[in-house]
Amino acid sequence: MSLLLDFGAMADKLHGEGCRRENATGDCTWTTQMDAARKGVATPELLAVAGKERIEPGRLMALVAEGKVAIPANRAHAALKPEGIGSALRTKINVNLGVSRDCRDYDAEMRKVMAAVDMGAEAIMDLSSHGDTQPFRRRLVAECPAMIGTVPVYDAVIHYKRDLGSLTARDFVDVVRLHAEDGVDFVTLHCGITRKTVAQIKAGSRKMNIVSRGGSLVFAWMSMTGEENPFFEHYDEILDICAKHDVTISLGDACRPGCLADATDGVQIEELVRLGELTRRAWDRNVQVMVEGPGHVPLDQIAANMKVQQTICHGAPFYVLGPLVTDIAPGFDHITAAIGGAVAAMSGAAFLCYVTPAEHLALPSVEDVKQGIIASKIAAHAADIAKGVPGARDADDRMAAARRKLDWEAQFAEAIDPAAARAIRDSRLPESDHSDTCSMCGKFCAVRSMNKALSGETIDIL
Repeated sequence: MSLLLDFGAMADKLHGEGCRRENATGDCTWTTQMDAARKGVATPELLAVAGKERIEPGRLMALVAEGKVAIPANRAHAALKPEGIGSALRTKINVNLGVSRDCRDYDAEMRKVMAAVDMGAEAIMDLSSHGDTQPFRRRLVAECPAMIGTVPVYDAVIHYKRDLGSLTARDFVDVVRLHAEDGVDFVTLHCGITRKTVAQIKAGSRKMNIVSRGGSLVFAWMSMTGEENPFFEHYDEILDICAKHDVTISLGDACRPGCLADATDGVQIEELVRLGELTRRAWDRNVQVMVEGPGHVPLDQIAANMKVQQTICHGAPFYVLGPLVTDIAPGFDHITAAIGGAVAAMSGAAFLCYVTPAEHLALPSVEDVKQGIIASKIAAHAADIAKGVPGARDADDRMAAARRKLDWEAQFAEAIDPAAARAIRDSRLPESDHSDTCSMCGKFCAVRSMNKALSGETIDIL
């Protein structure tokens, strides 16, 4: 294990110094993480991930070469601390942020970004839909160590300052290129929705139609222009862009279910089949892929959804929003998403997009972001334990040892949010014996009684 950690430390140093794609003579030897893995090259990013994940570099290299692990790492993102995404690794968390017309403070969003990173988010998706988005995107790349993702179709209207219907297919492709040049590590592209999908939706086969914002924009553009989806039609050119900059494609699920009634329907599955085909085409060009998954799914369908995706999309990392297991919890959807996320990750999902209490209601506040991240981290951690990820249960075992000794400081140190745990205890301390009881049980505490009984002490209750 120490050797792996040494590899990780060395890789972080190399990454920080810009050691990436050149051999000793300065010649380019590989283009993307997948290309390097297929050529047997242990990149600095791969070594860093191997150290974090406690996995042998050779095994990780094989997973990247197969497409079962993605390491999103744009060559221009010098601040990046690389992470691996795949079901064999720790489950990762993505946080969606960005400004809107009603909440325009970029500095406030940047504070949310850094707070999210401090709380353990491995990825930030900039979903800004207002203002001058490029400076904020470039600032993210310059300052944020987490993976940066974007949805270029959101930015097209903003970048060109033209209404959706006046944009051309070329405009959409050029925005993908702009984001890649700016240094983002992955882009969500809704490539799987086609003119056939438009006909299906117009036939009224769904209760909630399309709830993906990017998917709805592509649908609207196709409806207005009569043209094919530009991300599907020009997919090969987009692959060239992504290969040049080592940008991972996150194949967006435009037709993800937005309510339980639409879960696992024909529209969702047909798009998934198309995404499986697009996954193969990307891998043929050494472009890494993640596949995005469903939003609202009944609890009993989640595991099946994960298995279907793994089969149809050839084991590509699965990136899910939640899934939310009920439609009736606005204000508490971070909880409904955490329930679904734990089952999804245990069943094969690799990447959880957090959901906040503000989902379906408003742009999240800093506190909403915190609650969403904590709920997602709990789900991811629970799934990692169930999957047997190396080291996943270490903190739980240390917490158990601390609780047995009633060592409060040690318990706080292992807590997912130490400040919250400490604040709750300090606000409701017992009247006496602070060191070995809490105000829930007092001297009736089972742990206290067992410790005293096993050591031969008198158990004083009154």
